[in-house]
Amino acid sequence: MYEGAVQDLIDELGRLPGVGPKSAQRIAFHLLATDNHEVKRLVDALTEVKLRVRFCELCGNVAEAERCRICLDPRRSDEVICVVEEPKDVVAIERTREFRGRYHVLGGAINPIENVGPDDLRISELLARLADGTVQEVILATDPNVEGEATATYLSRLMGHMGITVSRLASGLPVGGDLEYADEVTLGRAFEGRRVIGNDK
Repeated sequence: MYEGAVQDLIDELGRLPGVGPKSAQRIAFHLLATDNHEVKRLVDALTEVKLRVRFCELCGNVAEAERCRICLDPRRSDEVICVVEEPKDVVAIERTREFRGRYHVLGGAINPIENVGPDDLRISELLARLADGTVQEVILATDPNVEGEATATYLSRLMGHMGITVSRLASGLPVGGDLEYADEVTLGRAFEGRRVIGNDK
């Protein structure tokens, strides 16, 4: 335990996701040893992001205007929407350069333990986007965990009667991984999603 401002800083850093007590202490002492102008740059960046960044009114992605750059891009297809949990998931999918449609960010996943239900997510906004019949396919790209699966199942049931193709991202074994280290769920998904290769008959 430290005194005053140092302990306050460690406590605040420790509230950040993924930062444990030791990491918080390490970061705090790094900041103490850093030049004032570098610390000011960090403070300015934090202040600026809180002032300028908002969530896109259409898809829920991070943006510096009413709409994000993806929603404003006329080259993207309006017929396919990829549903993700968080803005960071948009970045992950964009890195693949495989998807050219639009996104919808839910703002989380259904999680009864954390008291997060369907009404706490941007589900009604998604349904409103589907109402005019433009969207032909919805890709559910929620995380492959219990909460993500529950959310995908809930959404697929909601959209089942709308005449829209609902698909789920495949999941399975990572490239470079060993079978012996794969958990049962991942291995089971790999079997479900297997595909035929080398069929040259």
